[in-house]
Amino acid sequence: MSEIEIKKLNKLYGKAHVIKDFSVKVKSQSFTTLVGPSGCGKSTLLRMIAGLEGINSGTISIDDRVVNDLSPKERNIAMVFQSYALYPHMTVFDNMAFGLKLEKRSKEEIKERVHEAAKTLQIEEYLQRKPKQLSGGQRQRVAIGRAITRKPKVFLFDEPLSNLDAALRVQMRIELAKLHEQLDATMVYVTHDQTEAMTLSDEIIVLDQGEISQKGIPLDLYNKPNNLFVAGFIGSPKMNFIDAKINSQNTDKIDLSLLNKSFVLPKNIQGQLSSEEVKFGIRPEDIHLTESTDFDWESKAFVVEKLGSSTFVYLENEGEPIVVECAGDSSIKSGDIIKVKFDLSKSHLFNKENTNILA
Repeated sequence: MSEIEIKKLNKLYGKAHVIKDFSVKVKSQSFTTLVGPSGCGKSTLLRMIAGLEGINSGTISIDDRVVNDLSPKERNIAMVFQSYALYPHMTVFDNMAFGLKLEKRSKEEIKERVHEAAKTLQIEEYLQRKPKQLSGGQRQRVAIGRAITRKPKVFLFDEPLSNLDAALRVQMRIELAKLHEQLDATMVYVTHDQTEAMTLSDEIIVLDQGEISQKGIPLDLYNKPNNLFVAGFIGSPKMNFIDAKINSQNTDKIDLSLLNKSFVLPKNIQGQLSSEEVKFGIRPEDIHLTESTDFDWESKAFVVEKLGSSTFVYLENEGEPIVVECAGDSSIKSGDIIKVKFDLSKSHLFNKENTNILA
C-alpha cells in the first residue's frame, strides 16, 4: 500500500500564500494528476511531497507515516523532472544505477534491476551509450528508468513530457500508461496540459491559486464541472460561455434569454441563484450545424481551423467568439453565414459566484 494523505497543508513565500489549507487523499496504486495554469502551486505541492520544499503547516503522510521531517531519500519516493537531469559523462547504465550505488546495493542486484527497468522501457540496446547519443524521448525514458530501479512506493512526475515534440509526447503518454499498469505503483503527475491529464489519470485534481477547484475522474470533470474555472480549463477548445438571463423556472425546465432569443432548458436549478444574470456554457461539439429554417442562432465564420479529424469554426459574437466543432471534411470557409442548433441537454449554467447551478 502507498496511499498519500495531505492535511491542511500551507506554503508561503514571504506574503505570497502559494498552497492554502490543502487536504487530499491519493489512493494507493492510482495515477493522480495535478493540473492547472502556471503559478497555481502544482509543482510546489509535488516538491513538498518529495521533501524538496519545506512546509509552513499541515502534514504529509505516506502509508500512514507522517514524513514532514524525513529527508527525500527516507520517504521512499522517486521523482522525474521536466529536465532529464542525467549525468552527461556517465553511460545510460551508470545513470540508472546511480541511486542504487548510493544505497550500497550489490553489483548483482544493481545489474538485475537496471536490466529489468531497461527491458520495461525498451532501452536495453542503449545501456552503454551516453545521454548525448540519445534522442529526447530516449533520455526521458532513462530518467524514468532511473526512478524505476529504486522500486519506490511513490513516483512523482513534474511535467516530464513538456520538452518533447508532439509525436514523442503521444508516444510517451502511452508508455507511462503501460508503465503504471505494469508496476501497480502510486503515481502523482503534474502537468498544465489537460490532454495529458484526461488520457493518463484515474483521478484529476484541478488547482486554482493553491486550492482544489475540483477533483474527480476525468470524464466527470469534463461533463460535470463544478465551476466556471474548471469548465474553461478542461477541454480544448474550452467551453463556450455566453451571457444569459433566467426569465422563469420550475421543477423540470428553465426559460432562458440567450443571444436575443428565448430558450427552454430541460433541466432544473440545483445550486444557489443570487441573480437572474448567468453564464450559459456549452462545448463546441454540442453545437451542431443545420440547414433547416428551425435554427437557434446564425453568425458569420471569421476563422476556420481544419485539423483533419475535425474542423473548428469561430463565429462572430459580441464579446468572445463562439466555437463550433464539425466534421473534418467540412467545406465551411471564412465569411460564410452559419446556422446552428444548441444541444440544450448538454448545456451548463453558472451563477454570479461562478458555480455550476445545474451540476
